[in-house]
Amino acid sequence: MDESRKTFPVVEHAFARASGSPLIAGNDVRLLKDAGQNYPAWLEAIGAAEHTIHFESYIIHDDATGQEFARALAARARAGVRVRVIYDWLGAVGKAGRRFWRDLRAAGVEVRAFNPPGLSSPFAWLARDHRKMLAVDGRVAFVTGLCVGRYWVGDPARGIEPWRDTGVAVRGPAVAALEEAFARMWALAAGSPGPGASRLARDRAAPAGQMALRVIASVPGTAAVYRLDQLVAAAARRTLWLTDAYFVATSTYVQALSAAARDGVDVRLLVPGSSDIWVLRGLSRAGYRPLLEAGVRVYEWNGSMLHAKTAVADGRWARVGSTNLNLQSWFENWELDVAVEDEGFAQAMERMYLDDLTRATEITLSARSRVVRAAPSPRRRARRRGSAGRAAAGAVSIGSAVSAAVTGRRALGPAEARIMGGAGVALVTLALLGLVWPRLIAVPVAVIALWVALGLLLHARSLHRERAETAKREDQD
Repeated sequence: MDESRKTFPVVEHAFARASGSPLIAGNDVRLLKDAGQNYPAWLEAIGAAEHTIHFESYIIHDDATGQEFARALAARARAGVRVRVIYDWLGAVGKAGRRFWRDLRAAGVEVRAFNPPGLSSPFAWLARDHRKMLAVDGRVAFVTGLCVGRYWVGDPARGIEPWRDTGVAVRGPAVAALEEAFARMWALAAGSPGPGASRLARDRAAPAGQMALRVIASVPGTAAVYRLDQLVAAAARRTLWLTDAYFVATSTYVQALSAAARDGVDVRLLVPGSSDIWVLRGLSRAGYRPLLEAGVRVYEWNGSMLHAKTAVADGRWARVGSTNLNLQSWFENWELDVAVEDEGFAQAMERMYLDDLTRATEITLSARSRVVRAAPSPRRRARRRGSAGRAAAGAVSIGSAVSAAVTGRRALGPAEARIMGGAGVALVTLALLGLVWPRLIAVPVAVIALWVALGLLLHARSLHRERAETAKREDQD
């Protein structure tokens, strides 16, 4: 056994502690590429459901693709299957309207919107349910980067390619852990636990294969995947190949990748060549230079849009799920990933990665130390309709870049010039408007201050009632 294969067992306890997830043995995990493999597998599982369907998706579009899934879910609900659906409120803005959800509910589907705006938490909208999963009858579950909509399908007749994305199908004891993750989100969205949400999965937790994996159901503030990603970067000895849709890494993670590359690890990063959120592409490019200088190989996808979030290390360890390599995913969102520790699966991931690189262009440093594409290649522009949630991720990342410029806590790259210029112009415009029309600034600030104040008062009242109820129970005891 070579050194790379000895490494991961040595850090087993560190992996468990960092991710907060135990290693679950006895599973079968199947790699699924793009909507062409994912959607048919999902629909087949839904069509065969006999007891429960648990579906959680950041975005479900009300288009031909979304309607196909809606009909499949409604049909099983009418047949007596208990169907529960969670969608993210902000992710659904402009994607699916009230009629779409009303029709599902009329068919007997239980639908919950996650984290709609509320008076008590003015800025809670920044934290989103970015998870994408489907579990059926406690026997099979899917964890993925795909939402539901036509972008993932494409339109061959109009020459529009499908978005590139990756998911997995899981069978075995890990399905129970995925069902439990859904049950916790249902409790948050519905205000009460879903009765029996994971009972069926626990009853059917017999081994289905030889693969071991971790279910990483991260929540805001825990940074479970972030800590795990740092450990993998430190533990990798031979290869570390990453794919990410919205790469805006922290300086600490960039340093971890750079250190691995300088230590001889083959570190590669595949990112979109064009993005549905233009500002995130600029922020991603700003982070290329330190990576390239350290020996990390960076590639840009030449297709329509690269939306996958994957990692594979040393031909043994792999991660697939919803977590992007940026502040919003690592620290603010509810995310769901599986980390598989199996040589056969990791090698399949490596083959998929190498195949993807045939449709990508490498980014290099020129003789004058400029970030350039190694060779010109045709690229298709991504559809410029990013979700509100991804715009929020962009806002968080812009805030980080501006904060770095103001505090001087990290060096800024040339690609961030446009961001700094745009932020500067916006602030100058805001200042001028405030001088010329003070009310234009004062009124929104007053409204926000009042909203925050009311939220604080509501929280104070709730906590006071909780304290009074606790004291009452203690007196009764």
